[in-house]
Amino acid sequence: MGLQHLAVIMDGNGRWAKKHHLPRLAGHRAGAESLDRTMHWCKEAGISYLTVYAFSTENWKRSKGEVAGLMKLLSHFIKAKEKELIKNGIAFRVIGRREDLSPKLQKEIAALEEKTKGGDFTLVVALSYGGRDEIVRAAAKLAAKGLLGSNRVGLGSDRVDEEAFASCLDTAGIPDPDLIIRTSGELRLSNFLLWQAAYAEFYFTDVLWPDFDKAEFDKAIASFSKRERRMGGRL
Repeated sequence: MGLQHLAVIMDGNGRWAKKHHLPRLAGHRAGAESLDRTMHWCKEAGISYLTVYAFSTENWKRSKGEVAGLMKLLSHFIKAKEKELIKNGIAFRVIGRREDLSPKLQKEIAALEEKTKGGDFTLVVALSYGGRDEIVRAAAKLAAKGLLGSNRVGLGSDRVDEEAFASCLDTAGIPDPDLIIRTSGELRLSNFLLWQAAYAEFYFTDVLWPDFDKAEFDKAIASFSKRERRMGGRL
């Protein structure tokens, strides 16, 4: 079973900045450069989807200065990468609570999504995103359709099943991740793709995200290639 969808928890920007005696935003800028490299490595490797955890619902608790800097960095990424994404057939998509973002940033995101749709590779950016929040919002969508209730949940064409529920998630139409990489030595999901990660493989590395290089990328892919993915079944 091949690697179609790679997801990355890009952790360690702040620690990288501290290590180099730089402000935290310098670490985030270095992290953006690492994302750019990784995106192209994925495309070269024949991977179709790259989903990155850019900003969680919990990250709003950070200092106003850091949050503002991160939003400015995202806006800069959108403007700077537009031509490159279009030229290389890379579709851009955002998942998460985009209503939490400024109206200006929401418009920039929607415009880039429209201009890049139809690409043969998709970069998915999880922004103001939380796995639990996504599941709650999906349930609310089903409730709004009148599809939730004790007599509606279960099997049958007119009832809610996993496929129907997944169609209400932010990732509707995107296959579940095959491999999730987390950098910086942390060993947890941190509320990322909780539904979608049900059968994902994991690769943890002590490397800080800005230092994530081609050698470490290749190690992660090689590790995945050796896994036996039974999806709950037997050999």
